Amino acid sequence: PEKDVDGFTPHSVGLMTLGLPSYKPATPYGILKMLQRYHIDTTGKRCVVIGRSNIVGKPIGIMLGQNKTIGNCTVTILNTHTPNIEQYTREADILIVAVGKPRMVTADMVKEGAIVFDVGITRVADDSSKGYHLEGDVDFDSVAPKASWITPVPGGVGPMTVTMLLYNTL
Repeated sequence: PEKDVDGFTPHSVGLMTLGLPSYKPATPYGILKMLQRYHIDTTGKRCVVIGRSNIVGKPIGIMLGQNKTIGNCTVTILNTHTPNIEQYTREADILIVAVGKPRMVTADMVKEGAIVFDVGITRVADDSSKGYHLEGDVDFDSVAPKASWITPVPGGVGPMTVTMLLYNTL
């Protein structure tokens, strides 16, 4: 456990869940650091997470729900089987999407002024020299004008994941 820089072992997850010192999963930790760096007040905010993975969805929900400076959110965790998902997303002050479905979240699903973290990344085939391009779970072009803050794919949460993994290692 003392070498679990990914923060994925049951020991690390247990410590993180209890709010005790531990290695935190890199992607959720990167999201917390962005919120901290840009002085985004999370206290009392409604946070909706789409995705229930053990790597992103569950940990970020736990972390943002804790009684900490970056936390104190009311968190709802959804999944791709949640009916009428837009009912929840339209009420989100902070929306975190991590399901791996390209452009799943569109502008009509997002509250004006919301903070949007697009964690999803999918290779979509195209005619380019690489044969694909990367797309996030959020339709960036339509959502960006409504959002007060939004992360792009690629180049948003991904580099923070790497950074926090290196931070944990250091």
